[in-house]
Order: sequence, then structure tokens, then C-alpha cells
Amino acid sequence: MKLGSNDISAVKIGSTDVSKVYIGSTEVWSSFTGLLDTYTGAAAAYSLRLLRTAYTGDAIEVRRASDNTTQDIGFVNNELDVTSLESFCSGTNGFVTTWYDQSGNGNDATQTTAANQPQIVSSGSVIEVNNKPTVQFTNTSQQTLSYSTTIWTYTGDSTLFHVSRNRNSGSSQYASIISQGGGNVNKALGIQWQKFPSTATQASTDIYAPGGMSTSATQSVNTQYLATFQWQDWSTHKTNGDTIIAINGSNQSLSAYGSNPTGLVSTPRLIGGFIANNSNANFLGDIQEIVIYTTALSQTDIDGAETNINDFYSIY
Repeated sequence: MKLGSNDISAVKIGSTDVSKVYIGSTEVWSSFTGLLDTYTGAAAAYSLRLLRTAYTGDAIEVRRASDNTTQDIGFVNNELDVTSLESFCSGTNGFVTTWYDQSGNGNDATQTTAANQPQIVSSGSVIEVNNKPTVQFTNTSQQTLSYSTTIWTYTGDSTLFHVSRNRNSGSSQYASIISQGGGNVNKALGIQWQKFPSTATQASTDIYAPGGMSTSATQSVNTQYLATFQWQDWSTHKTNGDTIIAINGSNQSLSAYGSNPTGLVSTPRLIGGFIANNSNANFLGDIQEIVIYTTALSQTDIDGAETNINDFYSIY
């Protein structure tokens, strides 16, 4: 394509224009459209890439182990500013103290206890999965982040996407990506990679203690996946037939297990954990993105969001 005598080139990934535009020899970044620009109304959104044009904040706050100094790390070209992060953590480890919510609702997820902060830099190098930065959780040290505002109600709808990798291949765990209310028996919601006490990796919802829906097929350990969840009433999601769990864009056959929920309480609210101060409830693995809507998105919108996410992470 030419503008006058000047060549202009552009490349699209899915429906998102992320390319550089060259006008003659001048390089200009083309317009950016984020996931949350196209699929609006998210209740919370945690990612190591920029998700919304109007978001002007940072991605994460990081503590470096050498002197416990913290620094906000933002975005460069709509991705995590890895150069600044590695410069800040030069030669040492870096841990996430805050994962900022990009939805506009200010539902940031934090951890003030150093021993419980998930890791993002190891000996000065950013930890990656599939060539993209990741937040790494270790269940033995109960690394979790606590988000500030209650997301779910007992009878409300929800659609949730997460990009993660479960690294637990041994003992029974809940392997929770995100949860709410795990401190009260039968009044909790968890989005997980294992249904306790199974040792198999299966994307699942869970109600402590325990019950829920899981994929009938198992997924591979140490493998990055895009997992999608939808339900239209938490109190009846096991029996009303509207629950969706998709793996890498493909809706799965589901199995119900355990008892029905009897309610839902507001705390604790955790990323990387299900029940506070319980190592069996925490996640061993890597999380790169969690996006939550408190509405039941249409299948068309789910498909589009999955395409957007996969275009960036190249999962499947």
C-alpha cells in the first residue's frame, strides 16, 4: 500500500492491529485495540500485557530481593516493560507485591508478606512461559495475592478467562487460580486446575468442601493453557446445564462432583489460592492473565475473546 510515493506496511494479528506502520523511512506504531476495548465491562482484569486503551496505570509493582525496594513496572509497546524490570532486579530475584487491575474498577491484588509474594524475576532474568513473562506461584510457601473487592454473588453470572500452567504433578491440591470465600465450608468459589483430592489436572470449579464441575478429560501438567469458564447461577451451576469450561477454545465435556453450594461469602479473595494459610489450597504454577466478567458473554464473544488471547500468547 502507498501513501503518495511512500510505502505503508501493517500487519494484523486476529482483529487487533499491533504492527508498526512505516511511512517512508519513519516508523510509527499503529493504533492499538485491547481485549477490553472490544469486550467491554470486565469486573477485573490482571495481565502482563496492556488490555485497555484507556488504562494509563502500570502492570505490576515488584520488590527486588537484594534490598526490598519496590518499583512499578508498566508497558512498552503494549507489553510488560521487561527491560525496566530486569534493570531494576539486576542480579537478584523479583517478586510481585501488587498486580494491578486494568478493568477500571481498581480491584488490585496485593501481598504485603515477602515470603508469600509470587515471583517474576529469577537472578535478574524475567521468568517466562512460551516466551512471555509470567507470575510464578509456589504452593509450599503459600504465595497468593489478595484482591480488594468482592467480585461474585451467589446467584450471579460470570465469564472468566485465564492463561496459566499447572506444574503440580504429585500430591492432591486444589491448584486454585482465583477464588472467593474459601474460609467458610460450602460457601466458597474456586477456579482451579485440580479437584481435591484428585491428583489429575482437570480444569474445574470448586465449592469447599468439595464439589463442583470439572472437565471429563484431563489436561497435561507443565503445559500452558487458555481456560474459559462460564456459569449463569453459582447456586445451581452443577445442575442447570449452563456451565461451560473450554480448553484452548474448545468446549469440554463436563462432570459434576460433590455437594451443591449453600452460599457464598466474600473473603478471603485470592489469586493463587483457595483457603487462606492452607498449602493444599494453593497453586503451584504460572499465571499470565485473568479476565473476569460478571455477565454471561455470548458464545460469539467468548470465541472472539479466546482468539484475541491466543493471538497474543500463541497457545494453540
